[in-house]
Amino acid sequence: MKEFRLDRLEAERLAHNGAYLRFLRERNISIGLYALDAGQQDTQRPQRQDVVNFVVSGRASMTVGGETTTVARGSVVYVPAGAPARFHHISEDLRVMVIFSPPEG
Repeated sequence: MKEFRLDRLEAERLAHNGAYLRFLRERNISIGLYALDAGQQDTQRPQRQDVVNFVVSGRASMTVGGETTTVARGSVVYVPAGAPARFHHISEDLRVMVIFSPPEG
């Protein structure tokens, strides 16, 4: 069994000075923690994998393809492989659990 705690993941992400921390990679899936602070710009590009974004905390808008929605704690947004997606209008520090299938490179 592999078990993770959000507070420890956040501390590890901060220790590595990055917006993203991949903490699990298996044969069919990978999972990471993505952090964007209020007002920050999201520079992600379309992914080669299907992606599920689970918002752990914060508030923002998210655009996938041509559709935009407001996301906050508890929101789950699916992004198909190759679709352009980004968070914007980040009004509260955003923490997102990002699930890739197949796993990211």
